[in-house]
Amino acid sequence: MASLQETASQIRRDIVRMVHGVQSGHPGGSLGCADFLTALYFKTMKHDPSFNMDGVGEDLFFLSNGHISPLLYSCLARTGYFPVSELGTFRKLNTRLQGHPTTHEHLPGIRIASGSLGQGLSVGIGAALAKKLNGDDRLVYTLHGDGELQEGQIWEALMFAAHHKVDNLIATIDWNGQQIDGPTEQVISLGNISEKFEAFGWTTLSMQGNDMDDVVKVLEEAKSLTGQGKPIAIMMHTLMGKGVDFMENDHGWHGIAPNDDQLAKALAQLPETMGDY
Repeated sequence: MASLQETASQIRRDIVRMVHGVQSGHPGGSLGCADFLTALYFKTMKHDPSFNMDGVGEDLFFLSNGHISPLLYSCLARTGYFPVSELGTFRKLNTRLQGHPTTHEHLPGIRIASGSLGQGLSVGIGAALAKKLNGDDRLVYTLHGDGELQEGQIWEALMFAAHHKVDNLIATIDWNGQQIDGPTEQVISLGNISEKFEAFGWTTLSMQGNDMDDVVKVLEEAKSLTGQGKPIAIMMHTLMGKGVDFMENDHGWHGIAPNDDQLAKALAQLPETMGDY
């Protein structure tokens, strides 16, 4: 079996090939979060690729920043939710792999339509409360971009989760400092996100999101802190475009596709470890 690092390399290959294949999509954040979602799907979460929409007895994941769908699709395919070959249909006519995840195509692994930023935390809270009501002891995970925190609904959800002691929820913030229009500090400064979450009543942890060992360690620490009356938030520091040197830490790669030469350069930096689709 491939190591988590080797798996993440293949996931990154999938991402750049998918976006290149249709000349559309969002490679930057997808590459930056690849280590995190690889660890989540291949190690941390208890989940069933046979897929039941209710997710009873399973850990659930909700992608709030839905534009990094290539990453989620690759992780789902590589863990058996649907054929890996289907990745080649990304964003094409009549595909189940839309640019933002949707539910009307009934793609296994997708429980909500996402990409309207700011909404995923509210959905995660609802799912976590449902598990509590049903006596289901599994956890709910969500992922958000730091630029997404500029949406007001996030802060309403933060207050709600703390007030209602939603302590079976682990939200992760991709704190890469970049968004589509430039550095977050120039668009709308976010200040100290960790201190803000703590002020809203959350327990916070810090993660080096491109260090697989730290990703696994912090995810385990976050799990150990659940059930103690507070929701958990992980401040995940990543590089946008991680793994492809000319894309790293460049907001310009938020939502553009590599050309043929750039694809070749990217793939040369990303070892093929599980077989390309």
